[in-house]
Amino acid sequence: MSGADMSLQPSTLRRLRHLLAAIGPGLVVMLADTETGSVIAAAQSGAHWGYRMLPLLLVLIPLLYMAQELTIRLALGTGQSYGELVVRRWGRRAGQFSAALLLLSCLGALATQLSGLAGVGQMFGVPTAHTVLLLCALIFIMVCTGSYRSVERTAIALGVFELAFLAEAWLAHPSGSQIVAQLKQLPLSNHDFLLLAAANIGTCIMPWTICYQQSAMLDKGLTLADLKPARLDTLLGATLCQVITAGILIAAAVAFGNGAGGASLDTIPEIAGGFTRLLGPTGGKLLFALALSGGALVATIVVCLCGAWTLGEMSGQRESLEKHPLQAPWFYGSFALMLAGAGALVSSGVNLVKLSIATSVANALLLPIMLAGLYWLACKELPPELRPSRRYQMLLAPSLLLVGGFSLYAGIVGSLN
Repeated sequence: MSGADMSLQPSTLRRLRHLLAAIGPGLVVMLADTETGSVIAAAQSGAHWGYRMLPLLLVLIPLLYMAQELTIRLALGTGQSYGELVVRRWGRRAGQFSAALLLLSCLGALATQLSGLAGVGQMFGVPTAHTVLLLCALIFIMVCTGSYRSVERTAIALGVFELAFLAEAWLAHPSGSQIVAQLKQLPLSNHDFLLLAAANIGTCIMPWTICYQQSAMLDKGLTLADLKPARLDTLLGATLCQVITAGILIAAAVAFGNGAGGASLDTIPEIAGGFTRLLGPTGGKLLFALALSGGALVATIVVCLCGAWTLGEMSGQRESLEKHPLQAPWFYGSFALMLAGAGALVSSGVNLVKLSIATSVANALLLPIMLAGLYWLACKELPPELRPSRRYQMLLAPSLLLVGGFSLYAGIVGSLN
């Protein structure tokens, strides 16, 4: 090996270690983004409307990245969470209002995740209450006994199972000509279509994904030196998230109506039944259970952490997973309380699919407020060198306005049906 090669090797290894150390928060939050609500909304869209929702899912990739990239700038540029910045900019009452909206979103999302996991249990004959109790206990024990990095590694390992949805879409053998034909027939005036469009937006860019990533980067101890790898982390995660969601829609479109649409789904086992018809009674059932459980478990961890961090910030304390439960009773107590509350709601017998769709639409209605706050903070609170350039602002503002405005419009119009 030449002297030049030997001198380059340590530098390359340092860059690789730096990249791997910074990767995590963006990938985890995007894997969590492909959660139970996303699976249900995408499966409902494919079953009822065939492939017609595909353009929306793919257009959301750059919009999702742009929103999450602002959280990276804010976390690394200010060293503060979203909630702390809201308080600093607009005062304590605005911070409390923002936190209340976020906690509402977190509670609905957590109930959605546990409902999906309970649905998986139902597929194998396990009562809902037993599934919820066991999972809540295991998740709480994992969080209490691990550091942020160990929890992050566990979340990524669980999220890998979501790739099963891509395998299911491939094995479904969708018709390319049918996809092209349906993309020319978008029912933009149909209330049901708009309701599902709002649900898909509401399960893509969510209040808790914005806040989680910002707080997680601070908990992990990332700095401005990690800006580039953090952006790459988020871009890969956003692309993977929406490609997996598109795979769910394609598989559901083929499974329910052979791509023509017209079907309606009411339960998690019913959704799983379509995948069983595609891949056989054993393989289809197992793959669906693993894929859905992976996303739901990651999202459960992320949502609980986001809620606990938010409650800590409201009390004036930023807590961390690096602390022992006895050192941060408020943080771990909030985590446990959220799990218990959502678990009780799911065990009460509420319709799980309707709960998921309602939560997704609620997220869509809250989204414009979160996006407006995110944009304003990025333009006003960041140091000059990190603020979006004037040219980027001209792209960013209408993009966020478009997704927030359509989310609000579709949510309201669809709900009036």
